[in-house]
Amino acid sequence: MKVEKYNYQQTQLPNEGKHIIAQSDDDTITVYQAYNNAIANYAVANQKFGGSSYSFNRMTWVKPNFMWMMYRAGWATKENQERILAIKIKHEGFNKILTEAVHSSFQAHTYESQEEWKTKLANSKVRLQWDPDHNPRGEKMERKAIQLGIRGEVLRQLNQEWITGISDITDFVKEQHVFARGDFAELKVPFERVQKYKDQAIINNLGLTLEK
Repeated sequence: MKVEKYNYQQTQLPNEGKHIIAQSDDDTITVYQAYNNAIANYAVANQKFGGSSYSFNRMTWVKPNFMWMMYRAGWATKENQERILAIKIKHEGFNKILTEAVHSSFQAHTYESQEEWKTKLANSKVRLQWDPDHNPRGEKMERKAIQLGIRGEVLRQLNQEWITGISDITDFVKEQHVFARGDFAELKVPFERVQKYKDQAIINNLGLTLEK
């Protein structure tokens, strides 16, 4: 996992707007999830999700933004979120997830009516939320971070076809947690940048902020 100093990273990212911020390479994008030991152990050992503790009948939420995952999981201190997994997903799969995503709440710029939105939400296998990004202390920022809820056929396709690797980064998280206060001078985080999309359908569907 490529890492960098948090303070430097923030100089390379926009201060506001809706952006997908993530670590990526030519073939994959990395997303994060937090689980209990049973689910995490199975996932790392088998490089896919499954086992008696995991349910494909539930919606699972993935976060491309490391710092938002840290906020949500309390730096791996919350119950049933003690293990942080970094999951590499093929771009083609992630792009399909973005294309099929439906906002959790009505967005007038995306949907013609509340009725249209409600119908799409009921039928969609992917749910989209924009939430305030957070700094390492958990304080809200102006910038928005994306999280994506996946269920049903899309979740199964993600697990069977799109995941290329699952890494347990819990030790890294715990090591860096001690630097997540003060001025963050020593804090290291995964290398992340704004992901740029040319597909206008994805841009419009998500309501992405275009960089100037």
